[in-house]
Amino acid sequence: MKKKAIVCRCEDITEEDVLNAIEEGYTDIEELRKVLRIGMGPCQGRVCIQLVMKLLEKKTGKKVSKASLPTSRPPIVPVSLGTLASDKDEK
Repeated sequence: MKKKAIVCRCEDITEEDVLNAIEEGYTDIEELRKVLRIGMGPCQGRVCIQLVMKLLEKKTGKKVSKASLPTSRPPIVPVSLGTLASDKDEK
């Protein structure tokens, strides 16, 4: 059995998933992000976006501009459900 290389742990996206999407015609970071949900998990793409950029550059032969990278949205730091559900007053 072939071992799958995970690119995005938050959304469980494999290298094969990314390469298949590129072959289907999704050839920029924003398109891949919308189709595969890369960068939409708790880490906000801090790990996977760089990996996807390398795969995209390798597969298409084109340099990916850093300006085209998605913007992180709050919360930038993952927050536990216990913190959100707490009824303690912070005052």
